[in-house]
Amino acid sequence: MGNIVREKTSRFRKMMDFLDSFLEMGTPGFDCVVYHHGTCVYRHMRGYRNYENTQKMTGNELYHLYSLSKPVTCTAALMLMEKGAFGLEDALCEYLPEFTKMYVKMDGRGEAVLPAQNPVRIRDLFCMTAGFSYDLASEQLKRGWVETNGVCPTREMMRYLAKEPLSFEPGTQWQYSFCHDVLAALVEVVSGMQFSAFVSQYIFEPLEMKHSTFDDRTVNREELMAQYRYDAERKCLVNCGKENQGFKLGRAYESGGAGCISSVDDYIRFAEALRKENVLLNTKTSRLMWSNQLNEACLNTFSQDRVRDYGYGLGVRCPQMYSTKKDFGWGGAGGAFLAISPQSGYSLLYVQHVLDSPVQAVKGELVNILDGALA
Repeated sequence: MGNIVREKTSRFRKMMDFLDSFLEMGTPGFDCVVYHHGTCVYRHMRGYRNYENTQKMTGNELYHLYSLSKPVTCTAALMLMEKGAFGLEDALCEYLPEFTKMYVKMDGRGEAVLPAQNPVRIRDLFCMTAGFSYDLASEQLKRGWVETNGVCPTREMMRYLAKEPLSFEPGTQWQYSFCHDVLAALVEVVSGMQFSAFVSQYIFEPLEMKHSTFDDRTVNREELMAQYRYDAERKCLVNCGKENQGFKLGRAYESGGAGCISSVDDYIRFAEALRKENVLLNTKTSRLMWSNQLNEACLNTFSQDRVRDYGYGLGVRCPQMYSTKKDFGWGGAGGAFLAISPQSGYSLLYVQHVLDSPVQAVKGELVNILDGALA
């Protein structure tokens, strides 16, 4: 899968020009690949893996995928669901007892809280409707860092997260949050395995994703692409180092929502496995994953806050009923973007390593351009 593919025809010219414009928007380097009906039909990379030293990209770079970790985590959890380890409507506290008695902030803010009327259900974890926040520096999480001496094992940190009041009643709104980190802890509990080990054994190894992991302690830092943060005020890139920027709560913490490190060649294997069905997940589960799961109230919250014209399935954006959209997928804080269309038979993966990038606001246009190229 490592070969560079650029069709000689003009079919992908618009996509190439659009991608090249990202360099002018402050992206030092990017890599984009498209598979259509199982064949790599397009791959385009430009720029540098280390902007300061002008080292050109090779295509073998490793990336912090940040929230593109979420589809992997949800797939791992759904594999266990298929085996009967839990049900979507089960209460989370049946498996993680610390979530038994939860409290909700009054009006979604402030210190005043009331007992939650609804339990957090496992469905809420997949759908981001549990009521958790994404406060990476909350008092309870900081306390967990201190009391575990900075180790912060994934399962153990859930005991601290559970002490934080919810933003709203579970199941009533959509909010981006630690939901998929909690899913990683659930995987550990029901499988009896460390999260990274489970994903490696049941996803990465079968798909021959040899350069992917949720345990960054095993990664060769030299293979990681340099990572930057875009300073909008000065319109420049600031090298922010090769570490996960804020989502790794401690040395042993494996973030199901933002902790995956992978390469383009590896992750497109995962994308293709989701597109084909009956590779990782059976057809029924696959279609459940990329079908809208939000009720009207939650859908309105999702559409206004994150991605217009889409619904949200079990960990991915997805077409709403009667929508013209055909793809499901997600993106990441560092600029990664995934689009998979079983209907059109393609998988698209774009990666870069720039946080707060201007590209974040426009990269969704890749889907429209690809639909046109493959029409």
